[in-house]
Amino acid sequence: MSPTNRTVVVTGIGATTPLGGDAASTWEGLIAGKSGVKPLEQDWAADQAVKIAAPVAVEPTEVIPRPQARRLDRSAQFALVAAKEAWADAGFEAKAGEDPNIDPDRLGAVIASGIGGVTTLLDQYDVLKEKGVRRVSPHTVPMLMPNSPSANVGLAVGARAGVHTPVSACASGAEAIGYAIEMIRTGRADVVVAGGTEAAIHPLPIAAFGNMMAMSKNNDDPQGASRPYDTARDGFVLGEGAGVVVLESAEHAAKRGARVYAEAVGQGISADAHDIVQPEPEGRGISHALQNLLDRNDLDPAEIVHVNAHATSTPAGDIAELKALRKVFGDDADHFAVSATKSMTGHLLGGAGGVETVATVLALYHRVAPPTINVENLDPEAEANADVVRGEARKLPVEGRIAALNDSFGFGGHNVVLAFRTI
Repeated sequence: MSPTNRTVVVTGIGATTPLGGDAASTWEGLIAGKSGVKPLEQDWAADQAVKIAAPVAVEPTEVIPRPQARRLDRSAQFALVAAKEAWADAGFEAKAGEDPNIDPDRLGAVIASGIGGVTTLLDQYDVLKEKGVRRVSPHTVPMLMPNSPSANVGLAVGARAGVHTPVSACASGAEAIGYAIEMIRTGRADVVVAGGTEAAIHPLPIAAFGNMMAMSKNNDDPQGASRPYDTARDGFVLGEGAGVVVLESAEHAAKRGARVYAEAVGQGISADAHDIVQPEPEGRGISHALQNLLDRNDLDPAEIVHVNAHATSTPAGDIAELKALRKVFGDDADHFAVSATKSMTGHLLGGAGGVETVATVLALYHRVAPPTINVENLDPEAEANADVVRGEARKLPVEGRIAALNDSFGFGGHNVVLAFRTI
């Protein structure tokens, strides 16, 4: 098929998060302003400076058969749970080749992870040291490899148009969805299952993030620890889970009579070229990603009414993002309802862009923006640059076509902005 510039739509959503085991319960938790952060109860947490995290609300072994789960890293388990929900939600009744509505050669999968099978890697190294070579699982390599979640999702749905794994730290999930949009727009595929996953609640990542002063140490108030834009914010809270969407060409979706949540307008990408972990303080790289989005896609800034911000609850990052929005959109930014859903889910690293895409799409579909919780004292710089949705969810305009942005940024200076629009 020759290159095209086809319209892409979202026809299925799935998630497993600290707020719920599926997209519906996650959305319900977001709108209610519920926090999924809890004290760490594992024995190893006693020696940690950070003793809180946001684990999934429903263990994947309650959904995936245990024999299959034993051959999958936790990150792949999450991806499979979310992908199966999204696949069914899109109206597909079987894998490609068995369902007449989808050709496996026209189906792709793009599932990202920022860290991959870190728990498998570290746990099996412990086995090697403590029990010897012969006790190391023969499934270790296919479990720990970063492309394992994408590969297993591809196998589950029968994807043969391409199975890919972007790795861009905390921008990975969003980059996966942007890549999937391009696969469809350029004619490589008709349908792509895309999203992000992460499972890094383990003593080594917790210790490492804690020692680099990136995570909140507000152990006495777990549910209040993730506080984007608050003057007392002191770092992110580590979360786990996955968010997956089914993207489809509008023509293909119409042909099979699929329900459409929103149009996936496109992506904007840039890099800071500033520092391996610190964001460029004035948001210049983010500004370039936002401008790239506008330059490469048919998007009217006047349509944008909502932003699901990256906002991890770090002192520098939260403000740089808002400065970039103000720089690019000027007075139009005054009518952006900005939500920082990591205040409730924690930061899912490579899974964040997937989960937050699900939240962004549902915000447009239901025309309501989730709140940002735990903002007791709004940072004056945040107040000067953005309209942060606080306290309660906020209704979005009920008439006309509206659009929303989902921002994701990662260590290494990766910047990805996705845009979605009502149909």
